[in-house]
Amino acid sequence: MPSLTLPECGRYISPPATNEDLEFADLAIIDLSKAHTPEGRAELYPQLRDALRTYGFVYAINHGYSQAQRDRIFDIANVPFTVVPPDEMKTYAANIEKVGYYAGFKARQFWKVDAENQVLDQIEHYGINKDVTRRPHPQALRPFLPEIDAFARHNHFNVVHPILRLLALSLELPEETLVQRHNFNGTGEACVRFMKYYRRTKEEEEKSKNVWLKGHTGTFYFTTCRYMSLNHADVGSVTILWSQPVGGLQIQAPDGRWKWVRHIENALVINTGDMMDFFSGGYYKPTIHRVVQPPEDQHNYDRLGVFFFSMPDDNVRLIPCVESPVLCKFGIQRRCPDEDAPLCAAWRKGRTTTYGRSDLKKGIEHNVEEEVIEGIVVKHYN
Repeated sequence: MPSLTLPECGRYISPPATNEDLEFADLAIIDLSKAHTPEGRAELYPQLRDALRTYGFVYAINHGYSQAQRDRIFDIANVPFTVVPPDEMKTYAANIEKVGYYAGFKARQFWKVDAENQVLDQIEHYGINKDVTRRPHPQALRPFLPEIDAFARHNHFNVVHPILRLLALSLELPEETLVQRHNFNGTGEACVRFMKYYRRTKEEEEKSKNVWLKGHTGTFYFTTCRYMSLNHADVGSVTILWSQPVGGLQIQAPDGRWKWVRHIENALVINTGDMMDFFSGGYYKPTIHRVVQPPEDQHNYDRLGVFFFSMPDDNVRLIPCVESPVLCKFGIQRRCPDEDAPLCAAWRKGRTTTYGRSDLKKGIEHNVEEEVIEGIVVKHYN
């Protein structure tokens, strides 16, 4: 079936990659095509394990989508922000604070980036549940729902599931252990998300020290227990970022320095989040990361992001895989007694509803601010 033609204003023209001399993170690259055989998985899982335990991020190539398919998805991702009228955006706005997930439009100036200097974010995004028919969509996006559905399924079955099998092998667990907690037809909020990062004024950049989304860690209090979260708003298990040329993503390296994530054509940038931290008993900790102003030679470009945020089914309890021989040797870092551990749905809602909405206060650590979100103490790193 031929692809539907996009309106000319919806087409995404990819900017050139930066030529600035930046300090890039030395991230490993794994070949996902090898994950189709037992021998390939045996070769890949140590690579993935070492990469995630060192930097928390890894590139994946040969994931099953061609460059043309990748480019088509970026064209579609641009439609919500360039074709949908502002009034219709409001009709399909995400009710984030009430329901606790990003389904529909999140408007610009919704999150506080620097409360003291009154700087708000300039990021729009449109979230689509893995079941694209679950909620209605703007008129301009409806013709492309079959392609978005295929994209969601590709991410879930051809990227997330192979990664989950490799993670299970790294913990010496049966391959399907984590896959069984991530069902495509299960009730949950795994989603495709399109994000548009708009250029900010010189004054906004100066006030926020060029930070667009701060890196942070947090502590979450749920009923009578305490949980630790160490990532930049990735509440799920696995996050997939489809690499694009406009820089901005930085991760905090093991030596404490911020390093840029380099663009690789048609590669995926993969990291783990809060829920994998729970499942692995602290073996796979989320890495602090942030988004900053693009390099100087890209200051005149907006940044379009395409993501797949994977989460377990809502009724999955976030407890460590105690049957793992690796975790028994490593030592399981429980966030609370297993009987008090939250379900996936409760954790997601608690972490999402007021993120970026509360006021920040000075932390004890240098260049760190803190906020409390539904009992979560979140540290923002400048």
